[in-house]
Amino acid sequence: MFAMLRLMAIGFVVLTVIYIVLSLWSRSVRRGKLAQWWEEEGKPGDLDSYIDRGLEEYDSSLRRKLILGVYIIPFTLMCVVIYLTNFA
Repeated sequence: MFAMLRLMAIGFVVLTVIYIVLSLWSRSVRRGKLAQWWEEEGKPGDLDSYIDRGLEEYDSSLRRKLILGVYIIPFTLMCVVIYLTNFA
């Protein structure tokens, strides 16, 4: 039981690091696309306010929520493997 708790704690820390890196990377990619779209649209208004509005939309988007799969998928797979190992 202690080994499983230790595995879950280490796994949670590793998944948290992966989540943070993936979230920051995705946000920077979105910021780059917004800057590119701003130039393609003929530079309407201030770049910083355009990017801020775009990132606010991104924060409530489905893509942002899908990144939480970093926690859900490995945990589900681990539960399935433990169940199959012990009870199948």
